[in-house]
Order: sequence, then structure tokens, then C-alpha cells
Amino acid sequence: MKFTTKVVHSQLQVTEEIRSKTTPIYQTSAFSFSSLEELEGFYEGKSPYLYTRTGNPNTDELGKMVAELEGAPAGVATSSGLSAILVGILAVVRSGDHIIAAEDLYGGTFHMLKEELKSFGISTSFVDFTRTEEIEAALTPQTKLLYSETVTNPFMRVENLPEMVKLAEKHNLKTMIDNTFATPFLRQPFLEGVDLVAHSATKYIGGHSDITAGVVVGTEELVQKAREKVVNIGSNLSPFEAWLTCRGAKTLALRIGTQAQNAGTLANELRSNEYIKKVYYPTDLSKKGNGAIVTIELENTCDMSTFFKSLGWIKIIPSLAGVETTVSYPLGTSHRALPKEAQEKLGINTHVVRISLGIEDGEDIVAQFNSAVVESIKK
Repeated sequence: MKFTTKVVHSQLQVTEEIRSKTTPIYQTSAFSFSSLEELEGFYEGKSPYLYTRTGNPNTDELGKMVAELEGAPAGVATSSGLSAILVGILAVVRSGDHIIAAEDLYGGTFHMLKEELKSFGISTSFVDFTRTEEIEAALTPQTKLLYSETVTNPFMRVENLPEMVKLAEKHNLKTMIDNTFATPFLRQPFLEGVDLVAHSATKYIGGHSDITAGVVVGTEELVQKAREKVVNIGSNLSPFEAWLTCRGAKTLALRIGTQAQNAGTLANELRSNEYIKKVYYPTDLSKKGNGAIVTIELENTCDMSTFFKSLGWIKIIPSLAGVETTVSYPLGTSHRALPKEAQEKLGINTHVVRISLGIEDGEDIVAQFNSAVVESIKK
């Protein structure tokens, strides 16, 4: 071969004799075949991979990993948490169908359900999921799905999963839960009867703020439908990001255990702070812990601009769940797109702050927040 040919074809041929300790990164857009017969074998189910949009060992590993953690038989990785939610929903509903969703959802999900799904001919009613009578009052003959979050964003309400499943079974509906905040370490909604469970793997599954990914797990039938949506819509995840997410997931229990402990400590400390009007942190999520997010509402006597500037090493981040403690401003980020009346009804105002706890020393975290609160007091 001439040099220009040799440089193209001088690549390592991976064989079964090369036994890597970790899964290699299959950073390829497509897979090669030695013959037309072998190519045809893909369509006959004899070969698993053709084109990375339709499947890749790294993305398959991530879907399988999260499914196993959730106790579900199947899972599929996607390009983001919202895309995982979308393909999960589209596995259940189609044009003309109706969804009933909790009114206190993450703002991005709220917007997708309320606005974006309109173009699919899918309607959504948002109700108070603490009131069964409101859910039943919203039912129509076209209702197919109940949707909520294990722990709602940002006010940390723990969904009554047994009641939600019971109600769905009564009316022959499917159920779907966003389990991002709880993680499968703290709760496993599928084992509690939920049909589909979605994650923004960007958050605790990946855990290091360096990827954007999603996963939806559930029954074989529904996940297969979701997988078809991933392929046909093009919401697949890249192999490298899937590999990074799987690597991060290996320390999930260690991270979330420490983060939840820090969250409990901070919540208890801030409840006794006279300048904190409300502290939102659950006590009934799991025996292993109550999550790593604490949301607070400061008193009106606190200047919010000064508070955020006084947080020192604690960064302002429009996301959550890295190993560092961070804060976000729901009114200006995650719930910015909500209609004003929805913001007011939920209680999202200028003094609400969502705190994502990291793995630092708990005393340092408490001291930094107490200092920022003191600095923010209007003189």
C-alpha cells in the first residue's frame, strides 16, 4: 500500500483476545461488514450494530446499567434528560391523547408538556397530585398517562408513588416518573409499579458535570417503543458521553450518600436561621437518605444580589448534582419559562434558592451559607 492508503487503514483490529478491564470507547459513527450477507444479518437480528444512531455498545451499556440499578428489564440512553422524557412519553401517547401531569414539575418538563407536545397533537392537564380528586376530575376518555417526579423540582415534594400507581391501574393508565433527584440509590419507582422511569443522567448518574445525557427504563415493550423513537427522531447519545456517564455512575452510591448526609445537615442548620423563611427538604424519601437538594426561601430583609455574591467558593450554576456544592436561582433559570401565575401558585419568587449539595465537608458548607446569609441582611 502507498502511504495515503496505509495511513487510512493502519488501525488496531479489536479481537476477543484483547480483554480490556473497562469497556472500550466505540467512537464510531458506523460499523463495517465483510460481506452483503453479513450486512443482511443485521436486519435479520444476527448482528447488533449497524450505525451508531441505531445502537452502539457504549450507549447500550448505559441503558442496561441504569435499568439494572432501577430493577427494570430494559433501558435506552438518550441525548439529554428532556429527550429521555420525550421518547418515554411518545412510547405511550400519540396524537389525540391526553396526559395528566403534576403541576409542580421542573420548568423544562412543564414547558415541553404544555407547549411543545401541542405540535404532536398531545394535550396535558396540570393538577395538584396531592389531591386524588383533582387527578380524577381531569380524566378524559383520551387520557393515557400520569406523569410526575419522585421528588419535585424545586420544592422537594415526595410523590406518593403507591397512590399514583393504584390510581393508574384503576383507570387503565400508564405511569411515568422522573427519578433524577432521588436516583435509584434512594428510590426505585419501577419496583413500586411505575411503568417508565426517566433520568437526566447529566445529574447524579454521570455525577461530574461533564456530560449531557438521559436514560429511560421500564418494561421491555415500552422501552422498545422508546428506542424506536430515539432512532427515528435522532435523539441518540454519543458513545464517548455514554462511556463517561457509565464511568461516573460507578461512584453513585458513594457520592449520593455523602451528598444526602450534607443536605440533611444543612437543612437542619438553616431551619434555625432567623433569616430563612422556609426550608424545603423531605424526611420521607428513603431509609438511605432524603436526597441531595435543599431549597430555601430567604426573608425579604435579605438582599439577594448580595447573598449570591457572598457565597465564596459555592458557585452559581443553572444545574445540579456535581461533586461541588452549588446554588441555582429557579426564578431566573429552571422555572423562568413558567407563566407568572404558575410561578406564583408554586411559590417560586425572588427569594427562593435551590442548593445542590456536594461532597465537601459538611461544616464548611454550613459555615459558608450562614456567612452569606449574614452578609445579605439589608443594613
